[in-house]
Amino acid sequence: MLYLVPTPIGNLEDITLRAIRVLKEVDLILAEDTRTSKKLLDHYEVNTPLRAFHAHNEHTVTEGIIAQLAAGAKMALISDAGTPGISDPGFLIVRACHEHQIPVVSLPGATSSITALVASGLPCDKFFFEGFLPHKKGRQTRLLYLSELPYTFVLFESPHRLLKCLQQLAEHCGPDRQACVCRELTKVHEEIKQDSLENLISHFSGPGKVKGEIVVVVAGK
Repeated sequence: MLYLVPTPIGNLEDITLRAIRVLKEVDLILAEDTRTSKKLLDHYEVNTPLRAFHAHNEHTVTEGIIAQLAAGAKMALISDAGTPGISDPGFLIVRACHEHQIPVVSLPGATSSITALVASGLPCDKFFFEGFLPHKKGRQTRLLYLSELPYTFVLFESPHRLLKCLQQLAEHCGPDRQACVCRELTKVHEEIKQDSLENLISHFSGPGKVKGEIVVVVAGK
């Protein structure tokens, strides 16, 4: 059996009792970065063995992991933060489990996209999750597509690209389009700033370097 276990996106308290129990009971934990995950596991006194499972090795190690699962092993898949498979490794091994009739159990828990969406004050009865935009090829095409959507859309962005992203969104969506930048969610320096794209550009153009994990939520056309 493979368990998909969400981990905190910042605050270590944002993990369920069930998640902690599962992490203690499985035979092996597949972690995106074992060093990052060990901090969380040590905090909750989880001593289960760890194995690296990330974007650079998932194509080569999935077959062996499936063989272990088919032989009766119980494993948990975690990412550095949030729900595994959302802009993180996970899809390949989950698909392989279904192909080999290996049960998959997905636990509910933290995910930055939903946390930002409901905090944005923008309509969330319908929304589109884009994740990370392409850095170069195809970026303008995606921005044009997103700008025409009639409902809220959600982006992930790195701090050093945030200003450029907001400027490009303003070019395609118009400077008056409402948006919300959620930075360092659940952490000590959490910032949730909702305004027009024009005003957000002004805000994040100020002195000081933008830091932290960022989610951008943009109103629909």
